[in-house]
Amino acid sequence: MKIGIIGGTGGMGKGFALRLSRNHDVIVGSRDAARASESATEYFNIAKEAFGEIKGSVSGKDNVSVAKESDVLILSIPYENIDSVCSEILSKVKDSCVVVSPIVPMIKTDVGFECVSIKENKPFSYKLVANHMKNKSKLVSAFHVISEKKLVNPTLELDYDIFVCGDDDESVQVVNKLIGEIKGLRSIYLGSIELSYLAEMSTPLLLNAMIRNKLKNPGIKII
Repeated sequence: MKIGIIGGTGGMGKGFALRLSRNHDVIVGSRDAARASESATEYFNIAKEAFGEIKGSVSGKDNVSVAKESDVLILSIPYENIDSVCSEILSKVKDSCVVVSPIVPMIKTDVGFECVSIKENKPFSYKLVANHMKNKSKLVSAFHVISEKKLVNPTLELDYDIFVCGDDDESVQVVNKLIGEIKGLRSIYLGSIELSYLAEMSTPLLLNAMIRNKLKNPGIKII
């Protein structure tokens, strides 16, 4: 399976590429194809060193090319870039492509991390992404509460639950399988894509808990 990562040269994108390349061909996306290619070479070498033999690969291309080729497309981009990036790429994806949004509408203010969709009455991330989808049922919301610092270190074992929302069962199962392939992660299905706002709000909650209580890169685990 070809997994494209838009924003693949960022921290979260790097973490996804390292861990998913163990079993899949990962395509790192950037507006700058040369930068994407350089990052892909770096990630592949890190993954080989961390895991030994890997079954997949890591390559880098421009965002539009990544969107066209991917079977699964992960949008590892900031909330404020959703419209500019998605308007360019989501019309190019294959009809069968599953689009994964881990995007959080969040800002840091004087009181802490806050959800801009509530504070400023802006749309939640999944709604903005869905506006650019050819087939909205292929959108799955996931990976909101995972620590970037732990994700990018492939030698660290994770121990998190990942909230998943989506309308198409086949697409949800594709994402569940990817989550299960990353050791220490467990998929927790919340329901329809319309419930994605619950998962998106959990990120500022977690970050505020981390800062105020001096926790180190916490996650969420339901027991």
